Amino acid sequence: MRLRVLGCSGGIGGRHLRTTSFLLDSDILIDAGTGVGDLSLAELSLIDYIFITHSHLDHVASIPFLVDTVGGMRTKPLTVHAQRATIEIMRNHLFNWAIWPDFSEIPSPEAPFLRYEEIEVGKTISLSGRDITPIPARHTVPAVGYHLDSGNASLVFTGDTGPNDALWRVVNRIRNLKFLIIETAFSNKERHLAEVSRHLCPQTLAEELAKLERNAEVFITHMKPGEIEPTMQEIEECAGAFRPRMLQNNLVLEF
Repeated sequence: MRLRVLGCSGGIGGRHLRTTSFLLDSDILIDAGTGVGDLSLAELSLIDYIFITHSHLDHVASIPFLVDTVGGMRTKPLTVHAQRATIEIMRNHLFNWAIWPDFSEIPSPEAPFLRYEEIEVGKTISLSGRDITPIPARHTVPAVGYHLDSGNASLVFTGDTGPNDALWRVVNRIRNLKFLIIETAFSNKERHLAEVSRHLCPQTLAEELAKLERNAEVFITHMKPGEIEPTMQEIEECAGAFRPRMLQNNLVLEF
């Protein structure tokens, strides 16, 4: 499996700052933030599946434009995989005819451009030999992370989450873990804000990584623009032997 980073920023503000989105091989998106907009029309047309961690705009912003752009070019609907609560939020607050048309009914309910598939934590979806399993996350809205398993190796993306013992119970059972992508949205001076918004800061990241019992390359995502350098400095000072690296656009991880 091949994961290409399309966006990994906690905001926008320059050509290298795109919000959360990853392209798995050529046909699967993991989240669909603003980074999806950098794909070519040909690349967009190949996407068959989107796996959403949660409903916040920085993770779903490109879905309306994507389905509007390529819907008429496709022979089957684009499938959005998400928790039931997330699907309901998207139906009620995004694809609601007021913000954007409901593409699950266009051009007809029988042959729509978009369809939803409910997911549950712990239940694996297999797509052409690729196993994708939703894993626990703790955020301000219903949320998951994802365990991606090629059979040879695994990658875990935590999604947006605060401290989360349930996550580590899952991760520590993954024998072939190669990569861990974990968020750190705030610097230590904003620890209170991180806690109330259920994100991590470097101090809480270090506390969480202390629970990791597997060897893995650790990458940091979702840092706020303008806070990247001081946040990474704080991570280097407190994150211990894992030596996390900053995730960057267009990085490709193969596993």
